[in-house]
Amino acid sequence: MISRSPFARQTRKPSVIRSPFLRLSAIFFLLLAGSGWAAEPLNIVFTCHSSTTNSFWQAVKLGFDDACSRVGAKGQFIFVQTEGSIEQQVANMQAAVARKPDALITSLVDNNAFIGVLKDAKDKGITVISANVDATAGPAMLLRDAFIGQNFIPAGTTLGKRLSALFPKEGPVHVLVGVSAPGQNWAEQRAQGVMNGLEAFKKENPERKVTIDKIDSGTDLAVVADRVGAYLNGHPDTTAYFDMGFWHAGVAKTLKDRNVPPGKILLGGFDLVPQVLEMVKVGYIQIDID
Repeated sequence: MISRSPFARQTRKPSVIRSPFLRLSAIFFLLLAGSGWAAEPLNIVFTCHSSTTNSFWQAVKLGFDDACSRVGAKGQFIFVQTEGSIEQQVANMQAAVARKPDALITSLVDNNAFIGVLKDAKDKGITVISANVDATAGPAMLLRDAFIGQNFIPAGTTLGKRLSALFPKEGPVHVLVGVSAPGQNWAEQRAQGVMNGLEAFKKENPERKVTIDKIDSGTDLAVVADRVGAYLNGHPDTTAYFDMGFWHAGVAKTLKDRNVPPGKILLGGFDLVPQVLEMVKVGYIQIDID
């Protein structure tokens, strides 16, 4: 938990709060503490970078709505129309700040795109909390009051190490890393962590030939399935695929449809959404981090 006031400057990385409900509870604790427990209900807006079709963010919305009802806050959760659109997210944030809510919760997927609207929020006295994704450098880190979410590089490193432990004990290794949204903080940091884990495997196995490729895999189940499926057509010797979100579930379905045996191509990624759990149960996904 983050114990400091939401108005205090954060000078060190917060602890990871893994439970979605605990994360939201921490957010509301910070907001209530900062508000002095006023009789008027808090007005809180949550903007994110994903669309309504994203099952992970639909789960976040459910948690947000539930948390608002528990503390008697007025809450509004705003999606973008196009998955991953930073421009639409900025526009949603600008519209929200113009209404002067008590607090704005948002995902800072880019270090520069949100600076103007964050300055506006600060000038209006709005508490800003980044959730799920934080800025990694620059003014945005000083313009938000706290961050609650995952430490992406360590999480990616864990994924890289855990899945590489399942690699065949002999022979060459061929790995594909899907950077789901190139340029966005969460995808880049998770991918960096995965590469750290794979580099550790290479150091521990200097005699093994290890090939690592990266692609822009996308943020849609069908698109990822098509792109990775096409890659596998040209690289049938692929050992493992890493996804930076839950879209490896689409790859798992492709493998299943092609009658590739579970585990022949190892799969790892993030977010325990229903599609991922289904493929874990039938053995096509080996490691997942939530």
